[in-house]
Order: sequence, then C-alpha cells, then structure tokens
Amino acid sequence: MKTFRVVLLPLTALACCLIASPVEGAAKKAAPKTASKKASPKKAVPKKTAAPAQPAAESPWRRTPYVGALAADEKGRVLFSANADQLARPASVTKLMTALLVLEDVAAGRYGFGDSVTPSAVVYKSEPSSMDLKPGVAVTVEQLLSGLMVRSANDSALALAEWSAKHDGSPDGEKGAVSRFVARMNARAAALGMTKTKYFNPNGLPPNKKFDTTDFNVTTCSDQLKLALALTERPEIFRFTSLKTWTMPNGQVAVNHNNVMVKDKLKIKGPDGKESVDGFKTGYINAGGSSVVLTGTRNGRRAFVIVLGSASAAMRDEQARNLMSDALGSL
Repeated sequence: MKTFRVVLLPLTALACCLIASPVEGAAKKAAPKTASKKASPKKAVPKKTAAPAQPAAESPWRRTPYVGALAADEKGRVLFSANADQLARPASVTKLMTALLVLEDVAAGRYGFGDSVTPSAVVYKSEPSSMDLKPGVAVTVEQLLSGLMVRSANDSALALAEWSAKHDGSPDGEKGAVSRFVARMNARAAALGMTKTKYFNPNGLPPNKKFDTTDFNVTTCSDQLKLALALTERPEIFRFTSLKTWTMPNGQVAVNHNNVMVKDKLKIKGPDGKESVDGFKTGYINAGGSSVVLTGTRNGRRAFVIVLGSASAAMRDEQARNLMSDALGSL
C-alpha cells in the first residue's frame, strides 16, 4: 500500500511565542556618583527590541497543517484521508461551483463563450482580487471564466452569476439575479451529494451586507471531491484552469494562484519530464485559511487532492504537493 506523506512544519513559530518579554531591571545601569550626594536609583528602562514574529492565528477554520485533506483517483477511490468530512471555509475554491454552472449553461446552449456581458453597477463594487471590470465596458463569457480561474476575480464571479441568472428562465429577469444563482449553486451541490456544503455567494468572500451575504460558505474535502469529479466531465474546464498566465482586458498579466502548477520549485513532473498538474483552484480568507483543490494526470489516469483550511499558503502548497506527488505515484 502506498505511503502518503503528511509534513508538519517545524514549530518555530510556537517557539517564538514563548520568548519572555524584557524583565524590569534587567537592563539597569549603575547610578552616576557625584561629590556632593549620592544619586537616587533610577528605574530600569527595558531595551526596545523588535516584537517576535507571531504565527498565523489558528481557529477551528484555520489549522496546522490543515482542517482537512483528501487524495483520490479519477474514480473517486480514496487514497488518503484526514478529517475529510470536517467543515471548512473554502474561500475562492467556491468559484469551482460557479464555473461548473456556467459550463453547464454553455453545454445546454443557453449562451456561448463568445457572448458579450456588460456587468451591473454592483459588480464594480466587488473587493479584490478583481479583473478590473469597468462600468459600461463589455467582456466575453470566456474572459470572465479566465479571470475567474486565473486571477480568482471576485467581480468576475458576480458578473457570471448575473449573466447565468438572466438565462435561467425566471420571469424576474435581473432582479435578484445573484441570489437565484446562489440557489442554483446549492441545488447543484445537493444533486451531487455534497451534503455538508452551503453557499451564500458565488465568489467565497466573507459575509458582506453590501452583497447580501449573511454567512461564510462552508464545505468539506469529501464534498469538493464530488465537485471535482463533476468538473472533469466538462473537459473545457481545463482551457481555463491550466492557464499559468492570462492577459486581462486592461492589459495586465495575471498569474495563476495555483503555485503547485506555476512555481518551478513546486511543479510535479512525471518520468517523461512532463508537468502533471493542470488545475483547479486555490482560495484564501483570513477567517478560513488557505485551501486548494488540485488535479493532475500520469499514465493516462487522473488524481485529485483537496486541502482545506491551512494556516498559511506555504503550508497548504507543501501539503498539497506532497499528497499529489504520492497520489500520482500510486496510479
């Protein structure tokens, strides 16, 4: 049976928290003497030192090395599992469900990748990351999907949600478009058997009254595996998730946040020297840590790795890379 590596980072961060603060009197200097009288003792002033670096705050949603992790093959056979059914906050990993619904719309003929989209004024108020959409400036569905997967653009997620909802056959048209799309996200999750997943928005941002988001999106590694399997039934997803860079409409070049696919020191290569990882999506919010859903191929087969709620991006990437390397090696 293949042994999977789970690497814990050294507890240097913890050690720094145990450093004692300067003790009063430790830096006391001798009182100066004069010929007339003895000077009264002075209170010692602690030396000013730089504050020790603090480790990332941990919580039930953000842990070392992660809240949960899972590795599986293309048939959903589990290769590694650790707290795979523990609830986590997926952050921008949410955008995988947004992408799935859009790809299914396109497959159903509701609209095409080349269709022109002019987002509403609400979209322009979205928080970063963004693809810098401009009022009144149209972009295509393909551009929005590229921005969603490469730039992890929150404005793109909202624009796609609006556009999809306009084609859902509802008589409400634009009214409540994003809310209707989120309802579809939850319905699709239920249909896939993602029993512990709940979406409140299409981009994974924290609760925000401006966008009527009342709570954090939540999911599990087991649920994300079901979503990843459904996504691979739409091969066109890889024309977006495999992009390492993408030039946005404003001319800026966005670099994919999937470090295991992009950074040379983290890339995984097969015996033939070919890079293995070709998707999917990372995510981060302070209240939920760093997460990723990875997929890659070897010997004509596919593996998936899900890591949710790591205390840092570096920790997430290390865990995910090791799990993916071992998963591919077991195929």
